[in-house]
Amino acid sequence: MPDPLPLRIRLGTSADADTLAEFNSLMALETEGHALEPTIIGPGVAAALADPHKAIYFVADIGGRVVGQLMVTHEWSDWRNGDIWWVQSVFVHPDHRRKGVFRALYNRSRIEAKKAGAVGVRLYVEENNGTAQATYRQLGMGMTHYRVMEEMFG
Repeated sequence: MPDPLPLRIRLGTSADADTLAEFNSLMALETEGHALEPTIIGPGVAAALADPHKAIYFVADIGGRVVGQLMVTHEWSDWRNGDIWWVQSVFVHPDHRRKGVFRALYNRSRIEAKKAGAVGVRLYVEENNGTAQATYRQLGMGMTHYRVMEEMFG
């Protein structure tokens, strides 16, 4: 039997936009029971892909098919005099979970963060998502004492 196709981590491109929007929608339904509006998520992904100051997508690609994603946004920390990379929009297609796809995405993002001079990496996780929390701990992340609050417009 031939070896499976290799996993490749690369930057997302505009050609990936439809898949990334679909994955974001699947992730929102799975983790929060929230249906994303296609007329908003599609252009939102396209805007991120077009402007690396907004966000950077890393994608996991097997044989030309995107099987996972991780988006990074930036936060300036005056306390640390450095950039913090926020990991967001994480999704691995169910057929490819528990096979190292997220680990590969996260490791690549950490490498790129360090190369860019970032002072750290953060993410937020649903408080009831124990599986994700365990995965993040295995990768060296720890819980903080912060809670996220928000006011959304519109």
